[in-house]
Amino acid sequence: MILAADVSAKTEKEIRFHAEGKEVVKAEFVMDDVRDAIGKRAGVLLVNDEGLFGSIKKQIEKHN
Repeated sequence: MILAADVSAKTEKEIRFHAEGKEVVKAEFVMDDVRDAIGKRAGVLLVNDEGLFGSIKKQIEKHN
């Protein structure tokens, strides 16, 4: 899962608790950036494809 930088502390805590061993990455982009990219304002993005998640994670790590 990918979290936007401006998700609330409560949301981040809940996501990490319910992630059930899945990796959670916090990015620098904010929810408005997600809206601009996909047309829907969101703070939590679930990426089921491991290859795509890995690619996104690498990009996030480059910019963090």
